Amino acid sequence: MMLRRVNPYELILRKRNRGRLAPEEIRALVEGFGSGAVPDYQMSAFLMAVYFRGMNVEETVALTEALMNSGERFEFPDLAGPKVDKHSTGGVGDKVSLILAPLAAACGLIVPMVSGRSLGHTGGTLDKLESISGFRTDLSRAEFERILGNIGVSMMGQTDGLCPADRRMYALRDVTATVDSIPLIAASIMSKKLAEGIDGLVLDVKTGGGAFMSRLPQARSLARQMLRIGARMGKRVVAVITGMSEPLGHAVGNALEVAEAIEALKGRWPLDLEEVTLALGEEMLLLGRVARTQVQARRLLLRALADGRALEVFRKLVEAQGGDPKVIDDPSRLPRAGHVHEVFAPAGGYLRQIDALRIGLLGVELGAGRRKLGAKVDPAVGFVFRRKVGDKVEPGELLFEVHAATRRRAEEAGRAAFAACTIGRNAPRAGERVIARMGR
Repeated sequence: MMLRRVNPYELILRKRNRGRLAPEEIRALVEGFGSGAVPDYQMSAFLMAVYFRGMNVEETVALTEALMNSGERFEFPDLAGPKVDKHSTGGVGDKVSLILAPLAAACGLIVPMVSGRSLGHTGGTLDKLESISGFRTDLSRAEFERILGNIGVSMMGQTDGLCPADRRMYALRDVTATVDSIPLIAASIMSKKLAEGIDGLVLDVKTGGGAFMSRLPQARSLARQMLRIGARMGKRVVAVITGMSEPLGHAVGNALEVAEAIEALKGRWPLDLEEVTLALGEEMLLLGRVARTQVQARRLLLRALADGRALEVFRKLVEAQGGDPKVIDDPSRLPRAGHVHEVFAPAGGYLRQIDALRIGLLGVELGAGRRKLGAKVDPAVGFVFRRKVGDKVEPGELLFEVHAATRRRAEEAGRAAFAACTIGRNAPRAGERVIARMGR
């Protein structure tokens, strides 16, 4: 159906009144938005109608396909081997991609990862990588494919030609309070990921106070939507629901997280980061048919860490994309904040809570994240937690560090971050890090 035979007003009205739209109508609407025939104000009205009335599976699949087909699609016919990617719905301290992408490549997968930047309280993989001096994420398609062929992994930003309608639509969602709509989230994520030319996709759907899907039923619903889209479009997709009630790992902040990722690739990492990364890695190897069982997949991952292959792949990735490979052996070459402020426990007990959402928002205030697209970030600032939820702490023991540009900002952030922590007499009940695996 051509756009001239579709009236955007009619589609908005029908969706507002709980009606269903045909796939060809959704395609025409997205095509019209891309060409300028459908103005921003009408697309904004449509997004708000979807926010309140939702979409069924057929409509969501049609929207995904329309967004995916609004620009170029990557294909890698000359690259032999299973192409599998991973996507996270966003969290605080989530540096998993920095570890998992080279680790999966070291195990035999090709990992074409198109990543995003931080927005709101959640961090972005591109900002973390760009804290490495010289590291380029603005690769051409030819550069992306060449690096993939040479080392099995490349990590770049969304090009102007990849899903351009989604990029414009997301900008409207951001200013019209329609970001947290499950069908719109699902279509946005899946359109970009399926345009990468991958064979399989592992979704890390986060839930808890620091996640966009704070409640578990929401997270399960989003996972189901994306699994259905993958099935309808002939792709192998699995979802892992993981907890995000406290920051993942110790570090929150771009360069600080890169340093922690490097330590993890050397086998030195906190239990929660290890558990989540290996669970996602198992699913990637199973999707790529590199391993037949979860046990075998974990064995392959641990071997690639122990013998240094994963770290070497990361070193090659940094060098191939223009970064300083010396940071692998000397993380002190990463950007460093002007002031580090230490916060100590005033009393003993058990650390019962670190409010991930509040820490993420404080990171934005320090400059580690951005409130709007295009804003600059400070790669050096953030937090390093020396104790995790459930740990016993003694009076005067170091709880965390604040890395900030000035002493005043560090001390202010330290007071606010301490207020986001709870120390009590009793140990908290252990929270689940890997809550569910869906789609396998």
